[in-house]
Amino acid sequence: MFTRSRNDVPAVEWGNGTSHRLLVAADNMGFAVAHTVVRAGTESKLEYRKNLEACYCISGSGNVEDTDGNLFEISPGVVYVLNGHEPHYLRAAGHEDLELVSIFNPPIRGDETHTLNRDGFSTY
Repeated sequence: MFTRSRNDVPAVEWGNGTSHRLLVAADNMGFAVAHTVVRAGTESKLEYRKNLEACYCISGSGNVEDTDGNLFEISPGVVYVLNGHEPHYLRAAGHEDLELVSIFNPPIRGDETHTLNRDGFSTY
Protein backbone atom coordinates (compact mmCIF):
# COMPACT_ATOMS: atom_id res chain seq x y z
CA MET A 1 0.00 0.00 0.00
CA PHE A 2 1.15 3.54 -0.67
CA THR A 3 -0.08 7.09 -1.11
CA ARG A 4 1.03 9.72 -3.55
CA SER A 5 0.04 13.36 -3.73
CA ARG A 6 -0.19 15.49 -6.82
CA ASN A 7 2.48 17.61 -5.11
CA ASP A 8 4.81 14.57 -5.13
CA VAL A 9 5.01 14.28 -8.92
CA PRO A 10 6.12 16.85 -11.48
CA ALA A 11 3.63 18.34 -13.89
CA VAL A 12 4.17 17.06 -17.43
CA GLU A 13 3.42 19.67 -20.11
CA TRP A 14 1.48 17.70 -22.74
CA GLY A 15 0.71 20.46 -25.23
CA ASN A 16 -2.43 22.35 -24.16
CA GLY A 17 -2.16 21.74 -20.46
CA THR A 18 -0.48 19.76 -17.72
CA SER A 19 -0.72 16.25 -16.40
CA HIS A 20 0.35 15.00 -12.99
CA ARG A 21 0.89 11.27 -13.57
CA LEU A 22 -0.09 9.85 -10.18
CA LEU A 23 0.09 6.17 -11.16
CA VAL A 24 2.18 4.93 -14.08
CA ALA A 25 3.28 1.62 -15.58
CA ALA A 26 6.18 1.29 -13.12
CA ASP A 27 3.68 1.14 -10.25
CA ASN A 28 2.46 -2.25 -11.57
CA MET A 29 -1.24 -1.57 -11.04
CA GLY A 30 -2.33 -2.46 -14.59
CA PHE A 31 -3.67 1.05 -15.23
CA ALA A 32 -2.48 4.65 -14.91
CA VAL A 33 -4.12 7.65 -13.24
CA ALA A 34 -3.39 11.30 -14.02
CA HIS A 35 -4.73 14.65 -12.89
CA THR A 36 -5.09 16.46 -16.21
CA VAL A 37 -5.59 20.19 -16.73
CA VAL A 38 -6.73 21.38 -20.17
CA ARG A 39 -6.11 25.11 -20.55
CA ALA A 40 -9.10 27.39 -21.10
CA GLY A 41 -9.93 28.05 -24.75
CA THR A 42 -7.74 25.30 -26.20
CA GLU A 43 -8.54 22.53 -28.67
CA SER A 44 -6.43 19.38 -28.79
CA LYS A 45 -6.54 16.76 -31.56
CA LEU A 46 -5.74 13.52 -29.72
CA GLU A 47 -5.64 9.80 -30.38
CA TYR A 48 -4.47 6.97 -28.11
CA ARG A 49 -3.58 4.04 -30.34
CA LYS A 50 -2.17 1.85 -27.55
CA ASN A 51 -4.32 2.86 -24.57
CA LEU A 52 -7.98 3.01 -23.67
CA GLU A 53 -8.84 6.15 -21.71
CA ALA A 54 -11.63 7.28 -19.41
CA CYS A 55 -11.73 10.86 -18.13
CA TYR A 56 -13.83 12.04 -15.20
CA CYS A 57 -14.41 15.79 -14.99
CA ILE A 58 -13.76 17.29 -11.56
CA SER A 59 -14.01 20.97 -12.52
CA GLY A 60 -14.45 23.29 -15.46
CA SER A 61 -16.29 22.55 -18.67
CA GLY A 62 -15.75 21.81 -22.33
CA ASN A 63 -16.53 19.13 -24.86
CA VAL A 64 -15.14 16.15 -26.71
CA GLU A 65 -15.97 15.43 -30.36
CA ASP A 66 -15.27 12.35 -32.45
CA THR A 67 -14.38 12.43 -36.14
CA ASP A 68 -18.00 11.65 -37.07
CA GLY A 69 -19.09 14.96 -35.53
CA ASN A 70 -20.67 13.49 -32.38
CA LEU A 71 -20.27 16.16 -29.70
CA PHE A 72 -20.35 15.39 -25.98
CA GLU A 73 -20.49 18.13 -23.35
CA ILE A 74 -18.17 17.79 -20.35
CA SER A 75 -18.88 19.27 -16.92
CA PRO A 76 -18.19 18.20 -13.32
CA GLY A 77 -19.50 14.71 -12.64
CA VAL A 78 -19.35 13.58 -16.31
CA VAL A 79 -17.07 10.80 -17.52
CA TYR A 80 -16.14 10.38 -21.17
CA VAL A 81 -14.80 7.07 -22.37
CA LEU A 82 -12.59 6.36 -25.37
CA ASN A 83 -13.10 2.61 -25.62
CA GLY A 84 -12.16 2.25 -29.29
CA HIS A 85 -8.96 4.31 -29.62
CA GLU A 86 -11.03 7.05 -31.25
CA PRO A 87 -9.29 10.14 -32.62
CA HIS A 88 -11.02 13.07 -30.96
CA TYR A 89 -11.05 16.80 -30.36
CA LEU A 90 -10.84 17.80 -26.69
CA ARG A 91 -11.88 21.39 -25.97
CA ALA A 92 -11.87 23.43 -22.78
CA ALA A 93 -14.38 26.26 -22.47
CA GLY A 94 -12.97 29.70 -23.15
CA HIS A 95 -13.58 31.01 -19.65
CA GLU A 96 -12.11 28.23 -17.47
CA ASP A 97 -9.65 25.37 -17.36
CA LEU A 98 -11.02 21.85 -17.65
CA GLU A 99 -9.76 19.48 -14.93
CA LEU A 100 -9.99 15.72 -15.39
CA VAL A 101 -8.98 12.52 -13.68
CA SER A 102 -7.65 10.42 -16.57
CA ILE A 103 -7.36 6.64 -16.38
CA PHE A 104 -5.33 4.71 -18.97
CA ASN A 105 -5.31 0.99 -19.69
CA PRO A 106 -2.73 -0.33 -20.30
CA PRO A 107 -0.86 2.18 -18.17
CA ILE A 108 1.22 4.96 -19.66
CA ARG A 109 4.92 5.27 -18.75
CA GLY A 110 4.36 8.79 -17.44
CA ASP A 111 6.72 10.80 -19.64
CA GLU A 112 4.54 10.93 -22.76
CA THR A 113 3.73 14.29 -24.36
CA HIS A 114 1.67 15.31 -27.35
CA THR A 115 2.79 17.06 -30.51
CA LEU A 116 -0.17 19.28 -31.33
CA ASN A 117 -0.38 20.70 -34.84
CA ARG A 118 -2.98 21.34 -37.51
CA ASP A 119 -1.95 18.42 -39.70
CA GLY A 120 -3.24 15.47 -37.72
CA PHE A 121 -4.05 13.87 -34.41
CA SER A 122 -1.31 13.62 -31.81
CA THR A 123 -0.75 10.02 -30.78
CA TYR A 124 1.16 8.00 -28.24
